[in-house]
Amino acid sequence: MDMKDYKGVLVFVEQVDGEIARVSYELLGEGKKLAATLNTEVTAVVLGNHLEALVDKLATHGADKVIVVEDPALETYMTESYTHSMTEVVNEYKPDVVLYGATAIGRDLAPRVAARCSTGLTADCTRLEVQEKTNNLLMTRPAFGGNVMATILCPNHRPQMATVRPGVMKQAEKMANPDCQVVKYGVPNLANYQNVEILEVIKKETERVDIMDVDVLVSGGRGMGSVDNFKLLEELADVLGGTVSASRAAVDAGWEEKDRQVGQTGKTVRPNLYIASGISGAIQHVAGMEESDIIIAINKDESAPIFDVADFGVVGDATKIIPLLTKEIRAKRDNEG
Repeated sequence: MDMKDYKGVLVFVEQVDGEIARVSYELLGEGKKLAATLNTEVTAVVLGNHLEALVDKLATHGADKVIVVEDPALETYMTESYTHSMTEVVNEYKPDVVLYGATAIGRDLAPRVAARCSTGLTADCTRLEVQEKTNNLLMTRPAFGGNVMATILCPNHRPQMATVRPGVMKQAEKMANPDCQVVKYGVPNLANYQNVEILEVIKKETERVDIMDVDVLVSGGRGMGSVDNFKLLEELADVLGGTVSASRAAVDAGWEEKDRQVGQTGKTVRPNLYIASGISGAIQHVAGMEESDIIIAINKDESAPIFDVADFGVVGDATKIIPLLTKEIRAKRDNEG
């Protein structure tokens, strides 16, 4: 392997039914920053069928080049056909860096491509940087149960591959009239790699809002005391036009659903307002919400770590303070109305 032959940042674009996953836009934004440091370009590679409508979206979100692999065999994600296609693209274009979202698809695809390309993979990254002088990629991720943050390098092999947690990177600003090269790349005999037959896709319907998409989150932890007290959070979230979320301790106790969990083992959120109620502020939780615009912490323990990241803090019993806060906000809005 001559590492001088490898250049550029490649982003795997995850799409399902023609809808691009938000994490892919986030990776294009981060890839743009890395490419600028490395004095190279960022390339989006999208696999599927009937992808014409996606190219412009990728271009406006920062892609300098878009590689399109279209084939009926790629209509629905399947491990073998996607792995073979992605491996062919990587071997052909020899990127220096390859990024995937740490989603169900990304976590299935990335290690298989890395193994076939005889390189390493750092999973579930929360930070990416370029090392000075060497231009190696510094890939930071939680380790030892989230108690420490480990920075991993892959100095002797290329490409450098990483999966990145959704929500931790920022999307690039949309570009008007971008200059983007589009390449149609064909992978022959893909039907031979369909060793699984999909009989039916059953989609789960839900009316619940994704906590990663809301502007206001009222989050509860073990300090709320019981599942009944989470109703207090729901009332506050309602008057603020927000949604309830929870720490891992509250989810483990059965007070909230897993899809409402914030933290390293849950979701990473960036709301305009995050209210942490009865949450101590362990590093695992803070890693999932510290990028919120405004953080308000309510906790009985004045030395709780959550106050270290909070913009405003209230020392007291959240089960008593939350109802008072809800009452005041409701009264203020009624008077203004």
